[in-house]
Amino acid sequence: MSQDFGRILLAKILQCKMRYPALWTTLALLLLCAQSARSGRRIGNNPGRFANATLVRLSDYLMTGYKKGVRPVRDWRNSTMVAIDFMVYAILSVDEKNQVLTTYIWYRQKWVDEFLVWNPEDFDDIKQVSIPTSNIWVPDILINEFVDVGKSPDIPYVYVGYDGKVQNYKPIQVVTACSLDIYNFPFDIQNCTLTFTSWLHTTADINISLMRTPEEVMSDKNVFMNQGEWELLNVPSQYIDFSIDGTDHYAEMKFFVVIRRRPLFYTVSLLLPSVFLMLMDIVGFYLPPDSGERVSFKITLLLGYSVFLIIVSDTLPATAIGTPLIGVYFVVCMALLVISLTETILIVRLVHKQDLQSHVPEWVKHLVLEKATVLLCIRNKEKFGPIPSRGCDMSRFKENNMNTGKFNHRTCENTRDCEKSIGMAPPLRDNAPVVDNILQEISSIRHFLERREQYREIAKEWLQVGYVLDVLLFRVYLVAVLAYSITLGTLWSVWQYA
Repeated sequence: MSQDFGRILLAKILQCKMRYPALWTTLALLLLCAQSARSGRRIGNNPGRFANATLVRLSDYLMTGYKKGVRPVRDWRNSTMVAIDFMVYAILSVDEKNQVLTTYIWYRQKWVDEFLVWNPEDFDDIKQVSIPTSNIWVPDILINEFVDVGKSPDIPYVYVGYDGKVQNYKPIQVVTACSLDIYNFPFDIQNCTLTFTSWLHTTADINISLMRTPEEVMSDKNVFMNQGEWELLNVPSQYIDFSIDGTDHYAEMKFFVVIRRRPLFYTVSLLLPSVFLMLMDIVGFYLPPDSGERVSFKITLLLGYSVFLIIVSDTLPATAIGTPLIGVYFVVCMALLVISLTETILIVRLVHKQDLQSHVPEWVKHLVLEKATVLLCIRNKEKFGPIPSRGCDMSRFKENNMNTGKFNHRTCENTRDCEKSIGMAPPLRDNAPVVDNILQEISSIRHFLERREQYREIAKEWLQVGYVLDVLLFRVYLVAVLAYSITLGTLWSVWQYA
């Protein structure tokens, strides 16, 4: 209408131009500039540029008069039902020392906002629209076990349906406290709880339910990244209605995240080296006990195992509550190596008896060389056969002495005959001291040889006792190692396939 008025005014000005041409020309130019400026101002400030934007009209319609600080129900007696659901996407870390579990989940929640309702026919058949989360009411549902704020992406929008259903979907990095039991490491199964509840509102205001059935939630592994150290077994859920003071009741939904550690890495890097070192210690018993190489071999194994424990100490989980069974296993293996070294030192001490040692007692011979050989089923009886007694040795020594005396007496009686046969006839008195010295030297040599033979017999006795005790202790040690290994292997197998 303003444009028509401008045209009429311009026509009138043209009619009068003929009378006052200069004046009316100037006035016409001023009017045209004013009209153009007013038209430009109207175009720049025209709110009608969003007139055809249906989403803008719908957003204005929904947000006009909306109070996000008030629970969105028309009747305050009605409770707002919030349906929740989540899926485990990844197990990021398990901190056994601090008892903290870090997971990455896809969280979903739905509720009905009675104030966000519209007729789709009035808005170009729009049935769903996204609205900033900061503009509407959101339930205060959180996880009770939260101990730290994770690095979660910020999702600023929610979906709202024409019937008031609000869908709030977002990924969350959850850092929660969890009671971790590491006794069965590395074959452990952990059960961590995520409890979703309204921190303030009672069930009269906000109640919680599952978006899906409990069976579907428990067996859902569709989005889980199953390539890490931990394997997701299942996620059972449980609804609990509890009261603190007996009047107000609160609702909470518990999700039990059950995960199992994959033990292959720890089996290869921890258990197998320890088993190999223990096998080498058992093989070391086949070295001769009377050689010093066994002691040095055992000491080398013990040092190697000590270095191995230092290396793997950082791999084992550490808590102030308890020690994993594998840690006890390493300590017991170290103790067995020390016992093996002690046994080797004792056996070497037995078989390397020094001089001036007494004979083996008769009761030791009876128990070790007779009873123990039968008990150990030693077939080589000649190796551990009866040792000649000291009485027989002394009778043999006396017989040798008598024979030597007779030989000396006979030599003295037939001196003249010998001298004659040789062709020498020195005086008997001059040769007597020389003969006596020779006889004394021979007697000393004889006594030295007899003493050395006696020491050899004593050493042989202790060597036989040492061999039998070495076999006995080796079998006892072998039985202990096998029993311990079978027990631990059975426990770990049961835990692995439980």
